Amino acid sequence: MEMFVIWGAIIVVALVILLWFFPVALWFQALLSGVHISLLQLLFMRWRNVNPRTIVIAMITGTKAGLKLKVNELEAHYLAKGNVTKVVNALISADKARIPLDFNMAASIDLAGRDVLEAVQMSVNPKVINTPQVTAVAKNGIQLICKARVTVRANINQLIGGAGEETVLARVGEGIVSSIGSAENHAIVLEQPEMISKVVLQKGLDAGTAFEILSIDIADIDIGKNIGAVLQMDQAEADKNIAQARAEERRAMAVAQEQEMKAKAQEARAKVIEAEAQVPLAMAEAFRSGNLGIMDYYRMKNIQADTTMREKIGK
Repeated sequence: MEMFVIWGAIIVVALVILLWFFPVALWFQALLSGVHISLLQLLFMRWRNVNPRTIVIAMITGTKAGLKLKVNELEAHYLAKGNVTKVVNALISADKARIPLDFNMAASIDLAGRDVLEAVQMSVNPKVINTPQVTAVAKNGIQLICKARVTVRANINQLIGGAGEETVLARVGEGIVSSIGSAENHAIVLEQPEMISKVVLQKGLDAGTAFEILSIDIADIDIGKNIGAVLQMDQAEADKNIAQARAEERRAMAVAQEQEMKAKAQEARAKVIEAEAQVPLAMAEAFRSGNLGIMDYYRMKNIQADTTMREKIGK
């Protein structure tokens, strides 16, 4: 009795292992769905580390939708770490929406890191992107703060290598700044905000991106600061500071010149005093040498006294 139990257990384990290597139920499901995959192919998928259920379900889904898929292509995409299910669903959505998309293009988009199913859905249902606040200044110096809504549709052919939403938003912001900056008066922009959309759309901002811009709608415009007046005030303050600095420089130079003149005058007085101190010595030497007599001395003193008197009378 125990031998029958042991052999029965062995048979059950062997049957489970056999069914795991040869997924008969999965093969039968594919056969009933019109997908011809042999048990040997499913076994080889196991050995190649490919999930047979993912491939079979994708084949069944695509076949029921009218697509002609190849098992080898699905396996290759699976081994390349691609999302087989999402690629097949994207192909079905594109086929129903009459969007030209083949398996190679869908697989390339998926391997490039983009959501191919979302891209196909965005091609059918355009997406609205809200721009952040864009600040620009008109020619009269008034600042305007603008918000826009950009309606885009995915461009399937540009998804590989095409720029993303950030680039589109940056280009739209640049176009808004350029359009407002070229306006003579901010009132014109407030009266006709659609002029911004027309100017921006004419620039072809979607070139080289993964999207096609359908429309740009100005959602809100607010008046900001009077940048022109602020700049004029800043310029006037800067001119005043420069004038004050130059005046201070001239005053410092005048003070320096005055100090220099005082120093020269003091030096001259010192030389005069030094010269006057040499006069008595020179006179004594003249007396000793006989070059100056007593009468000459008295005449010199009389002349000095007369000169002093004349100066006092003149004052």
